[in-house]
Amino acid sequence: MWRRIWLLFAQGVTVALAALFVVATLKPEWLPRNGGSTVLPLPTLSEAPARDLRPTAAAASGAAGGAGAALPGGLGFSQAARRAAPAVVSITATKLARNPHADDPRFRFFFGDRAPAPQQQLGLGSGVIVSPEGYLLTNHHVVADAVDIEVQLADGRGTRAVQVGSDVETDIAVLKIDLDNLPVLALADGRSLQVGDAVLAIGNPFNIGQTVTAGIVSALDRTQRGSSPFQSFIQTDAAINPGNSGGALVDAHGSLVGINTAIFSRSGGHMGIGFAVPVDTARQVMEQLVRGGKVRRGFIGVDIRDLNAELAESLSLPVKTGVLITGVLNDGPAAKGGVRPGDVVVRVGDRAVANSAELLTAVAALAPDSEVQFSVQRGAEALSVRLKVGERPSAVARPGGR
Repeated sequence: MWRRIWLLFAQGVTVALAALFVVATLKPEWLPRNGGSTVLPLPTLSEAPARDLRPTAAAASGAAGGAGAALPGGLGFSQAARRAAPAVVSITATKLARNPHADDPRFRFFFGDRAPAPQQQLGLGSGVIVSPEGYLLTNHHVVADAVDIEVQLADGRGTRAVQVGSDVETDIAVLKIDLDNLPVLALADGRSLQVGDAVLAIGNPFNIGQTVTAGIVSALDRTQRGSSPFQSFIQTDAAINPGNSGGALVDAHGSLVGINTAIFSRSGGHMGIGFAVPVDTARQVMEQLVRGGKVRRGFIGVDIRDLNAELAESLSLPVKTGVLITGVLNDGPAAKGGVRPGDVVVRVGDRAVANSAELLTAVAALAPDSEVQFSVQRGAEALSVRLKVGERPSAVARPGGR
């Protein structure tokens, strides 16, 4: 008898718990409130309240103060895409591909002048309209050696572009098109960009049409082995694929923060590691290319390495940060100005330099033929030397030369 009572009790408890679970899932408002708190059902898509897409005053101030400030209601991505996408274009560059053996004497011995004529190849990429006058930013590798460049706008218009100039060191090129009423993408202040900021990558991956992908800034100041010393990338996990090169990396306000340039991939597709040229670098290169057709960089002719605490102690130096000069180019600007191996550069003009990357950037930004004061630590003595800046060749003969 007791066994039967126990079984009935257990079955009753099971049924009651099941009923409670069903009510809690389907009609939670039927349950009593505990401590005055209210449990609300999750809204369906049709029940979600409409949100005002216009930036609030706080959002507007965030746009001025930080590249990654969120727009109200969490709808920054859609608004940023609407603002930026019209200014992102697709680029088709026609290039001539020669037979790689055409200049081989053995090949010419057997085939003479019967080598096939160069064949046309189409290179696909993206670009960004940054000026009402029709100037576009893209990558050098997208338009390098192109004999014809076609640009397709998001509004359906198409036109030919002329190449204003190109800089292989930063992989930035500037094109110009001649159309009216062009959409223009505003340039952000790259100094406000931070790791973790939300970004969108906009371009024409695999030539499937304009595509927007979302992610965050994964890292800043990334360099790649074997790359130019002037390449310092934004790393992002926003999907970047072949065809995105030259496209826009924009912040949550639809302003340009970078030019998508490269991916890290073992398969040729997206792996969550993409790289973009910072907008400040692209802006500086564009200004020089538009003004003079080429990029001129300062050069002082030194080999360098970072100064750390251990090295400073071994050299009995009173400074702990700076850039150690390990070699000086004969008859170079530094040698003529009195700089010696063993000196530590701590300041270029009014700009402090704490490592090699900062010195390289500071020197490259100097105008060739200008005279600039360098603050140098030589042993226990602090010196000020005045150097006449030279112009950096396109390829420096000595590795590491600055």
